[in-house]
Parts: sequence; structure tokens; C-alpha cells
Amino acid sequence: MRALLAFSSYIDIVNEKIGVVCNWLVLLSCIVSAGNAMVRYAYDTSSNAWLEIQWYMFAVIVMFGASYTLKRNEHVRVDLFYMTLGRRGQLWVDILGTIVFLLPTCIILGWLSWPFFMQAFNVNEHSSNAGGLLRWPIKLVLPVGFALVALQGISELIKRVAFLNGIPVESLEAHYERPTQ
Repeated sequence: MRALLAFSSYIDIVNEKIGVVCNWLVLLSCIVSAGNAMVRYAYDTSSNAWLEIQWYMFAVIVMFGASYTLKRNEHVRVDLFYMTLGRRGQLWVDILGTIVFLLPTCIILGWLSWPFFMQAFNVNEHSSNAGGLLRWPIKLVLPVGFALVALQGISELIKRVAFLNGIPVESLEAHYERPTQ
């Protein structure tokens, strides 16, 4: 179990660093958006590349930030009965949800998005817009993003199983707070 927990810790570290990058991308995308709008209205000039880079940053934030969100246990969940369960019950729901829903979905979507990327890569796909960017790098974000979420799911699975077996896990962020809305 120690080897699995070490693997889990490594995945957590990687996704934590990716989360920091995503946080900075939020700021950078706001700066690019504001700068592009300012240049467009003040100087009547712009480039489609600036619009597309905003879309690309948003895609990276969503796809890579999902694994960071899962690591922090801040993902969206249906809590109709989850919040009424004790800690062990919640961990069991997390384990079953990961095995039955999260991992198969990530595997299927990652598998299906790979040919989408490969086709774009093989033809060196570019945007059809004048001044647009390469398309294949952003299409790679899909399978990589699903792989990162699947890896974080495996990490969370390892931590929850270890905790249920009485092994103390410092990095287990399984505390659930009901939304305040």
C-alpha cells in the first residue's frame, strides 16, 4: 500500500502544479482579453490569433483544472443523500462513483478524443481564420485532460481505500461542505 500511496502523492503533486498554472492562466486570459479589446477599439486593429489564444487558454483552464478540482474535492456532485451519510459512507460513495462513472468516462472520452487530435496533427491543422493559430496543440488538450482526471481519480481511489483500511492519509481531502446557495 505504501507504493500506491507514493504513486498517489506523485499524482497529487503533478496536479497541484497544473492547478497553479491554470490559476495563472485565468489572469493571463483576462489580460489578453482586455488588451485585445483595448487595441481593437483604440487603434482599430487586432488579430484572430488573440481571440483564439483566449479560447485556447480557457480550454486548458477547464480541461487541466478539472483534475486539480477533483484533487481539492471541490467538484460538482449530486448531494441528495451524500450529505446525510457519515464519513465512511461518503468515502464508499466516492469509491463506487470513481470506479463506475469517473474512470470509465475518462477512459472512453480520452480514447475517442485521441483520433481527433491525431487527425489534426497529421495534417498540421491550422485555423481557417486569417491569422489564426495551429489547431492540433489545443486538440491534444482533450485526451491529456481526460488522462489527468483519470489519474487523479486513481489517486483519490487509493487514498480512500487506504483510509478505510485504517492507514492515516494526510493528503486525503474528503471533507464535504454543502453548497451555501
